[in-house]
Amino acid sequence: MKTLVYAAPEKVEIREMAVPEPQEGQVRIKVKYCGICGSDIGIFTGKHPRAQAPLVLGHEFIGTIDAINGGSGKFKVGDRVSAYPLISCGHCFACETGIPHVCQTLKLIGIDVDGGIAEYVTCDESVLFKIDESVSDKAASVIEPLAVIIRTVHQANFKALDSAVVVGAGPIGILTGIVLKHLGASKIIISDIDELRLDMCKEFGFETVNVKNDNLIDYVNDATNGVGVDVVFECSGSEVAALEMTKLCRIGGTICLTGVHKVPHAVNLQDVNFKEQTLIGSRVYTLREFGQAVVFAKEIAPELEKIVTHIVPLTESTKVFDLIKDPSEMTVKVVVDCEQ
Repeated sequence: MKTLVYAAPEKVEIREMAVPEPQEGQVRIKVKYCGICGSDIGIFTGKHPRAQAPLVLGHEFIGTIDAINGGSGKFKVGDRVSAYPLISCGHCFACETGIPHVCQTLKLIGIDVDGGIAEYVTCDESVLFKIDESVSDKAASVIEPLAVIIRTVHQANFKALDSAVVVGAGPIGILTGIVLKHLGASKIIISDIDELRLDMCKEFGFETVNVKNDNLIDYVNDATNGVGVDVVFECSGSEVAALEMTKLCRIGGTICLTGVHKVPHAVNLQDVNFKEQTLIGSRVYTLREFGQAVVFAKEIAPELEKIVTHIVPLTESTKVFDLIKDPSEMTVKVVVDCEQ
């Protein structure tokens, strides 16, 4: 079978590998689509702290069950499924206290073990969720990042009619806005430096701020009569956002770190004190939240499809990272078609 393999920093290769055989309690999935994530970009550049070459990339995969070894009878060959890609140790403090998604040695398919940018992948039956027939493959390919958003809105305790700022209009930021809209947000302001991505945000009905041209703090103050928004979702991981986010949030409001800050950044902790703000982290998702994302995808499938701006055949997937960093391409979510 063909696979996309991280071979060395800035180098990926299409390699032929043996079709994997499922172990007891596992299934084999014929992969249809696998999304490219920010963590995949980190692996490609050689900056991911755990990923080691050679490695088959990809943890955002969907496909059809091709073979089952044992199993509970819950699934059958031909079922279209999405897989929860987290691997927890089962015995650390987090695992023993019911939060295995933040396991102290958390691993992921496609980062710590071979992943889903391949014609076939195997995984445990226990991590599978059947995809509703009404959800297209294109929409279903965004289920994994959608689960990230389900987690972050839970962490932020977001409520209907709350107002929000989303910092960063990448796939996670735009998905955050889409989910907030469907949860009944009264105001959604999204900021970025990419005008084409902000144009997409406008199509979804969000207020937009290009921070290359306008001051986000001033815009939010004007839009909220100087109060600030109820919740800030920091999705950019940028140094500027870390320092500004407390100024965007109202007294008693919440700031949720949705994006991952790769290095420590300055934060105005005096604002957190004086404004009694809640600053909370959010990391991946629980198994239950992943299942909720699979169900929620039915409600927002047309919008999920719009997020996918590029589909690249597996046979041409060595070009995918050049495509993403090409400023002339308006990429939001890029997925690999593993059947081509």
